[in-house]
Amino acid sequence: MSAQWVTVMGSFVADLAFRTEKLPAWGETFMGNSFQLGPGGKGSNQAVAAARAGARVSFISKLGNDPFGDLARDLYSTEGIDTRHLLTTTTATGAAAILLDAHSGENSIIVVPGACFELTPQEVDTMTDLIAASAIFVTQLELALPTVEHGLSLARSLN
Repeated sequence: MSAQWVTVMGSFVADLAFRTEKLPAWGETFMGNSFQLGPGGKGSNQAVAAARAGARVSFISKLGNDPFGDLARDLYSTEGIDTRHLLTTTTATGAAAILLDAHSGENSIIVVPGACFELTPQEVDTMTDLIAASAIFVTQLELALPTVEHGLSLARSLN
């Protein structure tokens, strides 16, 4: 791999965004204006942004074998992101419910990380060659903290 390789280790969740005239009060049911389903997760978003900026990108994460996981795989294929280090599990791919106030822009978010939260330090150890060959290693705090800490420690020791 060239010196321009970027590796992102992070989360993918499917974003389910609901836009409404006002955020409902606890226990209230309120009709929304629109609904959108799309890819999300800070790590996934960073990988896509880097690829769109012209970087060669690998993404390390874990997805379920389900429609939300397929959404991620299709996105990475379209964006040219290397997925050789994208693992699959029987646990469902994560999702986020995002409630957006159409007027103020305020939001409330519930995230269920799902499959990506199962990525382990031991699995990251199997990706040492990729991390060592990367000019940039990026992660965030949307994976299990021991996995994030291990990935950062590994990246520091290899570069």
